[in-house]
Amino acid sequence: MHIVWIFLALLVTGISLYKKWQTQWVLFLVGFGMICLAEFFGLGFLKEETSANGAPLLNALHRTVGQFESTLGSVGLMIMSIGGFVTYCDNIGASQKLVQISLNLLNKLKLPSSFFAILVLPLGQILFVCIPSAAGFACLLMASVFPVLVGMGVNRAAAAAIITGTTAFGIGPASAITNSAATIIGIPVVDYFINVQLSVMWAMMAVTMVLYAVSNRIFDRMPIDYPGVASKMEQDMEQVPSYLAVLPILPILLLTSVYLSSSLLNIPMELSTSEAMIASMILAFFARSIGSLSLSKSFAELSNFWVGMGDIFKNVVTLVMAAEIFAKGLISLGFIQMLVDSMNALGLGSVAVLIVFTILIFLASILMGSGNAAFFSFAPTVPKIASEFGLEGTKLILPMNLGASMGRTISPISGVLIAVSTIAQVPVFEILKRNLLPMIGALIFILIYSA
Repeated sequence: MHIVWIFLALLVTGISLYKKWQTQWVLFLVGFGMICLAEFFGLGFLKEETSANGAPLLNALHRTVGQFESTLGSVGLMIMSIGGFVTYCDNIGASQKLVQISLNLLNKLKLPSSFFAILVLPLGQILFVCIPSAAGFACLLMASVFPVLVGMGVNRAAAAAIITGTTAFGIGPASAITNSAATIIGIPVVDYFINVQLSVMWAMMAVTMVLYAVSNRIFDRMPIDYPGVASKMEQDMEQVPSYLAVLPILPILLLTSVYLSSSLLNIPMELSTSEAMIASMILAFFARSIGSLSLSKSFAELSNFWVGMGDIFKNVVTLVMAAEIFAKGLISLGFIQMLVDSMNALGLGSVAVLIVFTILIFLASILMGSGNAAFFSFAPTVPKIASEFGLEGTKLILPMNLGASMGRTISPISGVLIAVSTIAQVPVFEILKRNLLPMIGALIFILIYSA
């Protein structure tokens, strides 16, 4: 019976979003409805222990509020702090100064802007290993790289798509998916990263770069005006000190420095994205105070940080929270377990199982908007499936690992697409359609490699 409820929930969601009803409330109400159904029918697919409340409705409410608290306590604070810092940098002219200096340097090389746009992919992937939060890292690039690309003449949607593309491959020792995959197949996480993930990563990146170039070239022939987008380069940049150009990239420098110090020099240091944003904000305040010799002006400028946090909460965090409730509802009704059971019942060959499970986790990631949720739901079945079909654990876990993170980049409810779309002021489906060809191409490549 729960299969019928899943189908109806997806149908209602699709129709509602097509009619352009308020996305946050559509996802929240449908997700909450699925959680209520799971409680009333006692399906038991949720991983948590049953709440002490006796009433199913109270149990459902308890799980929903708990998910909100989890999101606000981690992802919410991170995205809001980034939004506040971006707004601050824009207000004092730091982002525009970074664009001006970058363009002056790039113009001397006289290379096409599309070439530099594609180069962001491998450079971003390297940094993503150090900063493994997809939404957080993409927001950092929106503060630093996005204005430069747009200033070079790159289409806003193309620049936004490339930035989301830097988060397509969830690899590296700091990645939650990587750590889970290594644990499941029983090898050290560093060995899994170096010997398994990196063995295929650069070939996949080359494929993705070519497909992004093709995809953006196709869609750039159909230009779209984005209402409400005004140029901020009209400010007199001669009045903005050059040292401010460092501020938008300061969080990336801090996070990368701490990561390298910890992993290469064995210095016990940790720095979260939210902590990096606050530290950068404090450093920016002191730098601005010394540069302007006016504490009152510097304090007045700080108010933009809170304004930016509020705007990001209203437009981005609320949507991420609602999307996670929707994903939790699907899990509650046994969507993932149903897929796993179906594959086991079909009795497919080893290559077919590898392909089917990778595609399923890819689709589940799109539907849930979360690579982690999809992977953590499927991954525990890998040892049993691998032994039953005579597969090496790494042969099965690697495409599932990458399929989960790639699916996230073409999900209209994923945190990374929502955040980038909001900051870029570009419809989320404009970014999604540019990501579609590269992600499907990369998926086909990893399937061929693994099979």
